[in-house]
Formats: sequence, C-alpha cells, structure tokens
Amino acid sequence: MLHAHFKMDETGSLEVRWIQGFTNKSVDFVDNETVCYICGSHICFLNMETKTQSVFQSPGRGIGALTANSKSGIFAFSEQKLSPSIFVYIFPELQLKNELKGTAQLDYTSLALCDGGPYLACCSSLPDHTITVWNWENAESLCTQPHDGKDVISLVFNPLNWYQLCALGATSLTVWNIEKSASFHVLKPSTIEFPAKDGSIIERLSPTLHMTKPCTRARLTPSAICWTATSELYVGCEEGFLLLVDPESLSVSLLFNPTTADATSELQESSFQSLTFNKNNLIAVGKESRVHCLQIKGTQVNITRTWQLERPVTTVMYFPDQETLLLSSKSGQIYMLNSAQSDEIVKVLDVLSGNFVTAALLHTDRNICVSLRESGELQLWSSDGICISSLFLQAEVTGLACCPIAHYAAVGTASGIILFIDLNDEQQPRLVHQVQLHHTAVDQLVFDQEGHYLLTAASDSHIYVIDAKPSTSFSVIGYTVIPGRILSLSTQYISDCKKVDVLALCAGQEDKEQEGSLLTVLSLPAGNLAGTDCVDRHGCLSTRFLKVFQYKVHHPLTSCVLGVSEVFAYCHKNKTLQRFQLPEVTDHFSSQQVVELKPNQEVRGHLLGPASLVLSPHCLWLASVGQDGLLRIRETVSMERYIELQCHSLRLGGVRSVSFSADALTLLTTGFKDGSLLCTSLRIKDVDAGKGNEAAQYSQSMARILKNIFNAENPVLISFPVWGQETPDSPEEPEEREVSGGDRVDVTEQDESYSSLPCAPPSHPTWLESRREAVIKEDNEKYSEMKKNLRETIKELRDAIQEMVRENENLPEQHLNLDVEEQRRLEAMVEQEVTRVKSDIEWDIIEKCYLCDILKRECWDSVKVKGRAIKAFHSEIEVQNFPLKEHTEKELEDLRRVENIRKLEKAACTLQLSTLKKSTQEEEQGREGHEAENAALTGSFSSQLGFSNPYIYDQFSLQTTEQRINQITLLQDVIYRIKTAFNADFEVLHRQKVQELKRVKDRNRLIREMMLELDMNMDLWEPSLTDSEWPERLLTVDDSEIKAEKYLTPEQQKEEERRKLDEQNRLAAQDDDCRERALDDMMEGVLEVKKKDILKMEIPPPEFVLTKADTDWSEEEKKVYREYEKKIKDLNEEKEKYKKALKIEMKKLQDSTKDAAEKFDETLTKLLEKKVNYTVAIYQEELKITHLVDSVLIEEEMTNREQELKLKLEKMLAYKDETGKELKRHEHEVESFHEAYDNLVAEDKLLDKDFKRGFPDVPDQVADSLYKLFKRRPRVQKIRTQTDNTSKLSKEPGLCGSLAPDGLSKMLKAMEELDAPENIPEGLKPWIWERFCHIRRAKVESEQKVKMRALTLAEMQAFLQRRRDEVIAAQQETKNLSEALESLHKEKNQNLMDTMVQLILKQGQVEVSTTDLTAECTDFILYHRSVVDDLRKEIRMLAEQKIASMVRCKNVRKGMIQLEWQHKVMRKQIDDLNEKARGIKMLRLLADQQDMTYLSRTAQDIRMSKQVSSLEKSIALMNKTHLHNVQQRIKKIERINRQAAMKAEKNLVFEQQLPDMQVTVAELRHICGATASEDSEAAEAEERYQEIVQRSNLEDLARAQAEDLDFLWAEVERLRKKNFPSLDQLKHH
Repeated sequence: MLHAHFKMDETGSLEVRWIQGFTNKSVDFVDNETVCYICGSHICFLNMETKTQSVFQSPGRGIGALTANSKSGIFAFSEQKLSPSIFVYIFPELQLKNELKGTAQLDYTSLALCDGGPYLACCSSLPDHTITVWNWENAESLCTQPHDGKDVISLVFNPLNWYQLCALGATSLTVWNIEKSASFHVLKPSTIEFPAKDGSIIERLSPTLHMTKPCTRARLTPSAICWTATSELYVGCEEGFLLLVDPESLSVSLLFNPTTADATSELQESSFQSLTFNKNNLIAVGKESRVHCLQIKGTQVNITRTWQLERPVTTVMYFPDQETLLLSSKSGQIYMLNSAQSDEIVKVLDVLSGNFVTAALLHTDRNICVSLRESGELQLWSSDGICISSLFLQAEVTGLACCPIAHYAAVGTASGIILFIDLNDEQQPRLVHQVQLHHTAVDQLVFDQEGHYLLTAASDSHIYVIDAKPSTSFSVIGYTVIPGRILSLSTQYISDCKKVDVLALCAGQEDKEQEGSLLTVLSLPAGNLAGTDCVDRHGCLSTRFLKVFQYKVHHPLTSCVLGVSEVFAYCHKNKTLQRFQLPEVTDHFSSQQVVELKPNQEVRGHLLGPASLVLSPHCLWLASVGQDGLLRIRETVSMERYIELQCHSLRLGGVRSVSFSADALTLLTTGFKDGSLLCTSLRIKDVDAGKGNEAAQYSQSMARILKNIFNAENPVLISFPVWGQETPDSPEEPEEREVSGGDRVDVTEQDESYSSLPCAPPSHPTWLESRREAVIKEDNEKYSEMKKNLRETIKELRDAIQEMVRENENLPEQHLNLDVEEQRRLEAMVEQEVTRVKSDIEWDIIEKCYLCDILKRECWDSVKVKGRAIKAFHSEIEVQNFPLKEHTEKELEDLRRVENIRKLEKAACTLQLSTLKKSTQEEEQGREGHEAENAALTGSFSSQLGFSNPYIYDQFSLQTTEQRINQITLLQDVIYRIKTAFNADFEVLHRQKVQELKRVKDRNRLIREMMLELDMNMDLWEPSLTDSEWPERLLTVDDSEIKAEKYLTPEQQKEEERRKLDEQNRLAAQDDDCRERALDDMMEGVLEVKKKDILKMEIPPPEFVLTKADTDWSEEEKKVYREYEKKIKDLNEEKEKYKKALKIEMKKLQDSTKDAAEKFDETLTKLLEKKVNYTVAIYQEELKITHLVDSVLIEEEMTNREQELKLKLEKMLAYKDETGKELKRHEHEVESFHEAYDNLVAEDKLLDKDFKRGFPDVPDQVADSLYKLFKRRPRVQKIRTQTDNTSKLSKEPGLCGSLAPDGLSKMLKAMEELDAPENIPEGLKPWIWERFCHIRRAKVESEQKVKMRALTLAEMQAFLQRRRDEVIAAQQETKNLSEALESLHKEKNQNLMDTMVQLILKQGQVEVSTTDLTAECTDFILYHRSVVDDLRKEIRMLAEQKIASMVRCKNVRKGMIQLEWQHKVMRKQIDDLNEKARGIKMLRLLADQQDMTYLSRTAQDIRMSKQVSSLEKSIALMNKTHLHNVQQRIKKIERINRQAAMKAEKNLVFEQQLPDMQVTVAELRHICGATASEDSEAAEAEERYQEIVQRSNLEDLARAQAEDLDFLWAEVERLRKKNFPSLDQLKHH
C-alpha cells in the first residue's frame, strides 16, 4: 500500500512510489503486526509478517518526534516549523483524528501515547521546555507544566496507570503524577536521586532549618527505562549499573553493580541502551552486539539466555502479543526474535543508514535504481524499492552517472579516480575498471544522451573526455582547460549535426564560492575523436575538432542545464529561474569572443536556495530542487506553471540531487542530511496525456537507436575481469620515465657523466601526467644523439667557464653571477624576508616594552617605598624594609571618615563616672601593673612602641558590624604607621652604609697606591651593594651585560666613526703640549721632589767606576767613591724608614675599615631586633584584623541566610494562601457534587419504591414476580463502587476513565438479552412487559450513573485529601521556616555579644582551660615559703651539676668520635699505599727496557751483532731490487720511443689532410658567423660593458688610493711637527 500527499494543478501531479532510508530514531508498533519509523519527511509502515511497506507523507514540512500505540492503532507526530503542531492519525485508514496546537515555539523533543485512554504527552524544546498532557480526542490540554522539561529525551506512560508519566532526561529521571478531580488535572513531579558513580547510595536530602550545600559527587547517568508489572521502574545506566526505582517512595535499589568483584563478566563491559520487560524476564541490550535475557529475583540478577547479533542494536521491544522481540539498530536494520519457537534472529529490514550522495536510474525497462552513500556504499534497488544488492567501494565518493549504452555506472571519488561498476549481474555488482584523472575530488560526472562520451570535471578546471564504450576499455580521449572553477556540467546531443554540446558553468574572479557568471559551450563531433590528429601529443583536444564558445551573464548563477539552443539556469541572488537563448554560431564567431547573454524569460524559483536543475531526456520538462525540500516540475515552454512535492526535510538541508528516468516519468531525489532516497512518479492528466506519450515515444525511439550499440558493447563489458584480478602485465602500469628539464645545473661542478635525472612522480600519477611522461620518454629516445652532442658541447663550455672562473677569482662575486635576474630576485626575496623578520622583531620588542611598562607601572612606580635590604659586612644578617604603597584617596577618605565618627562617639559617650576611693597601696599596685594591663587588653605591642591610634575601639566594646569595619580601618592605619617608622630608620642606616662604602673605597685606593710604591701584591676587601640592596639597577641594562654585538645602522656607524675621530683629534691636541712634554722629559712632570718619591730616587755612580778598575783609582777618586757609598747608605736608610711608615699607615687604614664595618654590623643587629619587634606588632594587628574580618563575614553570611529564609517564608506563605484558596474551591466543588450524588441516590431509591405503583393493573403475585425480575441483573464484570478502598482506587485510577463507560455499554448490551420476548412471564401482556423493560432499563441506567458518580466522588475526595495534606505540609514548612528564622536571630545576637578578644600573656605563662577552675582543697598541705625557696635552690643546683656532667660527657664523646674518624682516615691511607705498591709490582716494561735490566754486557754485544748482520742482508736485497727496477724502466723507455715514432708518422698524415679540414672549418665558421651575428653583437656588448665596469672599478680604486696618500702625507707632516717643534712655536708658548 502506497500513500502520499501531493500537489496537483492543471497538468498533472507527483506521487510517491517508494522511499528508503533510516533516520536513526525510534521504532514503534502501530498495530499488532506493523511498525512505523521516520524516513526523511515521511513515515514508513512495515508489516512484519508480509514485509510490505507503505509510505505516509507529512502534511507539514518535515517530521520531528513520532510515537504510536498498537492497542488503539493511533500514531502521532510533530512537524518541523515555527509554532509546530502535533498531528494524530489512525492506522490503517491514515485519517486525521485531530491537530493539537500547543505552546511550543520551535520543536517537540518527545511524544508518548497512553494505552489506557485517549491521552498524549509531549515535551517541547527550548525556550519554554513545557510538558503537556492532551486528550487527543477533543484536542483538549488537560494539564501543562512549563520550564520543567529541560533535557527530556523520552516520555513513557505507565501501561497500568496512565496517571504516571516517566520523563527520562540526559542526566535525570522524573516521575510525573497526574492528579485528577472531575475534569481538573494537575502534574506533580517526583525527582529520582541516583547513586554516585561508584555505586554508593546517597541519602535523599530532607528539608532542614539551615542552608545545605548541594551534593557535588558525580551521579549515575540514566540511559534506558522500563516499567514493571508492579508499576516500578527498571533503569539502566551508561556506567553499566541496573537500578530498581519505586515511584511511590522514590527509593532506589541497586540490582547490578559492575564494579564489584562478583559481578557478571558479560554485563560488566556493557552499558544499557534499551530495556523491555515481559512476565518475569528483562531483556537488555548494550553497546555490544549481544542481547541478554535477565532474571531478577530480589536484588540478584542472572543471565538466562544470550543472543549474538551481527551488529549492535539500540532499541528492543516486545510485539503486542508479548512473545516476539523486535530489535532495531541505528545503522538501519530491524530484527525479529521468537525465543519460544527458535533462537534464530530474523532480519526483516536492512536498508543501512547514512546520507545519500546521489542516485540514478539505469536505462532499462525495469527502472533499476542505483544509489551512492557517503560511506562509499553503492546499492541497487528494484522498481518497488527493495534493495537487491550492494557493493562497498572503500573510497570517499562524490558523484554517479549511468551509461545509456551498457549496464554500468561511473563513480567519481574524492581522490580524483573514476570507478566503472558493471551492473549486469544485479545480485553482484563488480568493479571492472578505474582511471586516475585528477588529484582533487571529481565534482562533475555526466554522459551524453547517446553514450558517446563520459565527461568529468574537478576544481583544477580540466574537463576530460572519456570514450564511454567498453570495447575501447574506457580510454581517455583527451582534455581541455576551462578558465575558472567549474560549478556544473551538462550535455546535449544534437542528432542533426551529429555532435555533442557541453555546457560548463564557471566562476569568475569576482564571483563567490558557489556562484559563476561565465558559460562555456564545448562542441564535440560524435564518434570522430579516435584519430591521432584530434589531440596533441599531451592529450589536449585539438581546436580543429573542439569548438569553444564563451558567454557571460549579468547576475551570477548557481546551476544551469543545456537544452536545444537554450540554457536554463537558477540565479540564487534573485531567487529566479532564467531561460537564455544561445545565439547562432557563424563562421565569424571567434572562440576568444565573450558574448553577454540576457534572459529571455525569468520566473520565481525556490525561496531557499541554492537550487539545482535537471532537464528531462526529451528536453520538455525541467526539474528543480532546493534547500526547502521541494521538487518542482515545469514545462520548458511555459515555466510559470509547475507541480511540486515536499520530498525532504527543510531543516535537514532539503534535496541534494534529482534525476529522471529514461521515460522521464520517474524521478529520484536524495536528501542532504535526512538519509532518505525517494522515488516519485509523474502522473499526467488525460487532457495532457500527449505530453506523457511524447516522453514514452522518445524513450522507445532512443532504446531502438541504442539497441545495436547495447548488444555490441554489453557483452564486452561482461567479459571484463574484476579490477585487481587481471594479469600483472597490465598496460595501465606506467613504465620508467625520464623527465627533461629540472633544476639548474652548475656547470663548474659536473663532468661528462651528467644526465638529466627524472623527478620523482607522485604515488598515483594521473592520466595527463602519464601522457606527459610518455611524451618525454619518446623525445628522449628520438633526440638521444643530439643530446649526446649537446653534452659534449656543454662539456667544452664548462671547461672554458672553469678556466674563466680561475682567471677571475679576484673579481667581486656579482661579476661572476651568470643569472643577474635570478640574483636580483633572490636579493629582493632576502630583503623582503629581512624586512619581515625585522618587523616581527620590532613588534616583539614593542610588545615586551609595553608589558614591561605595565609591570613597572603597577609593581614598581606605584610603590611609594621600594623593597630593599641591608646586608651586614661580616655576617649573614640581612634586614629588609617594608614595601609600601601610597595611600589612595579612597583610603584617606575612609580614614578621615572613621576618625570623625570616633570623635563624635567619644564626645557623645563622655559620662560622669563616680569612682570609689582606693587605698594608697592599691593605687601603687595599679600604677605598677598599668602598662602590662594596657598591653594585655589591647592585644598588641603597638601601643608600647608608640604607634597606637587614639581612636581605636576597646576590644570589649565592638558590638556592631560598622564598629568592626571601622576598627579594621584604624588597625590598618596603625600598621601603616609602624611600617613607615621602621622604613625611616632603615633609610638612615642604608645611607650610612652607602657612605661607609665610599670611605672603604677611598681607603682601598690609598692602600693600593702604597702597595704600588712598596711593590706589594695583596687582595683587598672591597664590599659593594648587592641587587637586593640596590634594586633600581635591575631596571637598567649595562653594556657589559649584553653578550651579543650591538647592531648599528649605516647612519649610526658613520656617527660612531665621526665621534671616534673627534676624540682622537682632541687627545692628539692635548698630547701636543711642548711645555708639558719638556717637563716630563726633564723632571718627570714635577718641579720638586716629594717625600713619597724617595723610593724612586737613585744616586748615579761616578764615571770612573764604569771606566776604570779598582786598582787604577786615585786617592781623590777613592774619596769620591767613599762619599758615594755613604750617600747610598743614607738613602737606603731613608727608604727603609719610609717603607715602615707606609706599612704602618696601611695597617691603620685596614683597622679603620674593619672597625667601621664591625660598628655598622652592630647597628644593623639593633635594627634587626627592632624589625622583629615591629613585625610582631604588625602580626598581632593583622591577627586582630583577621578575627574582625571573620566576624564580619559570619555576620554577612547570617544576613544572607536570613534573607534567604525570609524569601522562602514569603514564597511558602504565598503557596499556602494559594493552596488554601484552591482547597476551599475544591471543598465547595466536592460539597456540590456530593449533594448532586445524594440527590441521584435518592432518585434511584425512589425508582425502587415507586416500582409497584407503576403497575396498578397487575395482580400482586405477578407484581412480585416482576419485582424479582426488576432486581435481577445480568452477570457482567462488576465495577468498583464508592465502598471500595480509596487507596486501591488511587493506585489504579485509570478504571474511572476507562472501565466505567465500558461497564455501562456491557450492562446495556446484556439487558437486551433479558428484555428478549422469550423471558416474558406467562400470562403477562406484551405491552405491560414493554413498560416493565423500560422501567427496568431506566433503573439500570440510574444505578450505573450512581456507580460512576460514586467513583468520581471517591476520586474527588482523594484529590481533596491530597490538597489538605499539601496545606498541612505547607503549614508545617512555614512553621519550620519561622523557627529557623527565630533561631537564626538568636544566633546572630549571640554572635554580636560573643566578641573574640585578643590577649597578650607574659612569657612563661600559658593559657589554661576555662573549665573546672575550682579545685578540691581538702588534701592540700601548707608549707612555709622559705621551704619552697630552699627546695627550688637545691633543684637549681642539681640541675646545673647535671648540665655540667652532660657537657663533659658530650666532650668525651666528641673526642672519641674524632679519634674514630682519624683512625678511619689512616686505614684508608694504608689501603691506598697497598694499592699503589701492587700497581708498581704489576707495571709492564718494554722489551728494550727488560734487556737493559736483565741482560749482561756480553749478551747485549751478541744481540747487537745479530742486528747488524740482519741489516746488512736487507741492504743487499734492496740493491738487487733497485737494479731490477732500473732495467725495467729502460725497457719501458724504448717501448715509448717506438710509439712516439709511430705517432710522428700519423701526424704527418694529418698534416697532409689539414688544409682540406681548414677549408671545411672556414666554411662552417662562415655559416655560423652569419647565423650568430646577433649572439656576437650581444657578446661584444657584454664585453664592452665588462670593460666599462672594470675601468670604473679601477678609477674608484685610484681615487681611494689617492685619498689614502693625502691622508698619509698629512699624518707624516703632523708627526714631524710633533717630534721637531719649530722655534716660533716655542716662543709662542
């Protein structure tokens, strides 16, 4: 049975034939044997017995959620649009029962139908997330609950009680109870609390008086639910847990825990995906391909049976007969399993899942359909939609086309390969051939109408033409290149001209990604492209056979098809369909000419584009599809009218592809993302039946034309082997190829073995690459001799170039570069890269500078007092200051505000306190302990240090939050004062250290001068400031810290050179001072000899000492020499005295430095002690601040808790008032209904009393028998009355709505049997019997009304009781909240009164517990204080003795340890010496050393004589060998002389032939000179250019040398004047 909704007009209609696909959603039973599921925008009905399929099309645009009920035969679904409706239909009539219009704005996430009545539950998606229960019979919304359906993915009614509805969410599970009172319904939720992920049960949180934090432990995630026969819930979790939930008590029981050691191993690795319950067994499926039958007894779970499937399933349910299982998977399979009959799993449906890429119809009478999925699955479908076979292509596919002359299909892939699939055997398709044409995805794939060619196109702008005949082995004819990216491709066979026209839509440079404005028409002859002259050597189609015409349109197009001399196109910009008329081609029409086309006709198209167009085979109908999911068919002659069909879902992308059959009466469409394949039929009305006949006649004529070709080509196709099974010697495999060209060769480094190396081809070369490699190989073979000659010529040129390079080694590199343009390009590239890198570095520097500036501004400049330290000179003591930020305006304002408040408070709190007179002793004790008491009560030492703020509160008077906040501000000011005071002392000492360092530096400078005079070398102690003491220098970088060389720009380099030259001139001018130079030469730069220069003084000896001997001296000379010795002695004594004085001075300076350092260290130690005291005071103040902040936070938390409780109390009071009003209203309704019920009961009793009055004309005996018959009732199922237990009624409330009407109808039907004439008593007249039957029927109807009213009254009373319970619960909750609020007030007041006070205890005292302070004094003994003091002295003495003894023991132990250590050291030294002795013993000597050691003098002589004799024998052998070699050389010389004579004879012959060869060479040179004149001119020009360059370089060199000579002459003149100054200059100075 096929059914579809379609749109009709005057010409015809579209009707759905079949649909295939699976959208991965649920499967439901719509009757006992039929299931329904969603397929695209249709609903498929599958009969599980007959396996027949029917289709129902959605009245709206797409299908959202679907549900069905097998008992009532009802199915309901939601549409996909804004403000969607829910449609309720009955099966199999497929009639609309009702349309439910709810409040959903976007979509519905789940639907559920009830087994016990006409009720439907739905849940909407965002933004409202509303759960609604409907009565679909009268389209009435019974109850609704907004904002409570978030993340709900499934709704399930309790099959035994429709008043319970389970909502399964992504992470939650909620049971909704529907409570009813007459016609009023309300939803009440019960949320299920799941265990933690480790399986531990988390106790359900009960309402408490105080705030409770929510549980943060991760909980289990529900994935499947199932109702049990006892109205409980089995819940399966993704973590593998199985739970049992009681909706009444909301308790959760753990049935299966996969984390336990004794858990069933088969269930441990699975997560529950679906559950169904039958009798005592639970069927469960998980992610694995197994189905388990579980038997649950208590909390014990056992696997009774397990079935293995071929793939995982996601849904399991029982047939309505509760005997057979239905299993479905996301991949499109549906199975049946009847475990009672056999364990065989029957596959009912196997359509696979996933999106279709495209589909086409084979050119046969059977209308076989070929489809292609994104997964690479090729499928064959019969004419009635049955899957015949499939073939997995193991590739990412992009397109499909069916050949009209043979049963095969061509498939394009994303890797650029064309696959040819043989479809003759429909049960087993075969891959018979493939060819690689592109390196990118094949975008277009199309046959012409008569199957001459297969054309392909990709993003590389190449169109390949393939011979479509299998007899040619699908050979590639050639290719052509189209300008721009190819968006669509279509063909049209012109039978009159025997040619094939091809239309390509191309994108221009200004067009968007999927739009094009260029139309290119290619004209190919049919069947005449097999010759070699049709293509060039590389395979490009020749212009003699390929005609190209280019057109341009004004608005860009997204799709176009080629008709007969016309083009149909879709413009997405204007949302219109356009028709263009192609101009006639004349002889003057140029292929380079671009003709602009204007549309002849333009009609409105699809609202949602872009749309695709397909032309029917007979070119009379045009099909268009778009993203709106509509298929529209128009006549090409009048495009205004069309018929349309909603084929696919608009929300899922609409239609992806469409194709016609050969007779144009069947169409195939595929969806973008709905995974459906739709086959439709085009029905033509009787008025236009001729148009259908035209299509059929055209199809038949084409079949007759192609029959002979088909009969010839199809057998060839069948004979093809499966691809990959052919012989290894396949002609398709490319041979080794050579590729000419390549990289540039350096002729200076190659020899004659050089040859062009082939480039490595890609792993899968395309047909074009293989063709080019074959051409290159052919050229290599053809021109091998020429290449050889060229190589020899190149070798000669290379030798010449090498010689030139060797001659020009000293020339600059640019003069040797043969490729100037390449050099310029590389230089420009390098310059560009340098600019880019420089820019990146500059930006990086700017970024770092910006970051540095921010950090410096926030962390350094904003700090008023920088953090620094002071280190001691001779110890590890280091004192740091307190870094301080300057007070902000807000902080100062707050401080002034608090101080003003405190002034006002002190003025207001000044009271006249009466004091009692105290004794003088008490006053003295008070004065003694005043200071300690003050420190103890204030809680810090800040007051003792003199930094107490006079406005600080007393710790015992902090009662309010404002006072505590003010106290925090004042304490922070005290801390700031303490830090400021210490920093002032710190700065003084820091400056002192800086001054001391300067003094030390000056002393060391003096000491170094003295050491230089004394010729001493000694290390001096010269301290300096560290980085922590001088942190400012961390922000500056010295040149010494930079290891890299500084980069200078050319301008900076010139400036640096100029600066150095000026400095040299200045120094030279200073040095050229004659007066200073003369003073230095004569008196060493001073005018008098100072005492410190006495060490440099030397007394020259008399002249005769150097020229005469001692014996030749005269008396006068001897006297002079004695005076000279006396002077020397006196000078030495002076020198010694001076040295001693210098040493004493050095000692004083060093002692002074040491004393100053020690004194500074003492001062720093005192500062450290002060720092410790100040830090203690700061910590004490901070501790007080911490306590105050904690109390403020506690107060704030209590305030927030109080506000929360007040808000809850207000809501609860409002809820209580609302519930009270509702309770009063329901009480009034129940009272009214009860009165009506009492009246009805009274009327029923009145009918019983008035029975005999209605038969006054009947005897009493007959009246009694009639009364017995009046009281008689037929045997039917009794209905519960109001006397039944209300609890049972509440558990099964569905009886009221379903069993009562059924009971009334059954009773009336049974009464008809009692009213039959054969039951008339004897002697009773018929008219009396009729009256009796009428009265009895009225009595029965009254009784039934009473029973129904009793049930309704019981239901209303139960509802009223629940409302009363809610009111009581609300009152109790209100009471609890009030008590909690009161308790919180008490706690808050207690917190204000219970102030934490910080106390300081004296050293030696400890804080004791405040409990049990009173002690029992009954067993105490009193002693005199002197006894205790003597005992303490004795204890102290014994303690000192013990300490002395312990010290002595420690010293003895220390000495023992030292002796042990020395003993160990000596043992180690002994081991080392023994090791060295063993090494000396094992030392190896050479043979000569051993001989010198052990052999005697005689033995050594004998050995030496033996060596001499062996050396003499060796010399004799070497002389003999030398003579033999000399003879060999002589013979070789004679042989070479003979060869030289022969060469001379040959040279004579060559000299005779030389004139002829010179003539030949002259002729060749003349010919070459004539042909190479231009080359010679270029060479001469280059030579002249080189000469000019060389001359320019020489001139520059000469000019530079001249400048150097001038500079050198000037320098010589300056030096001459310096060394030999003139008299004029001396006079001037």
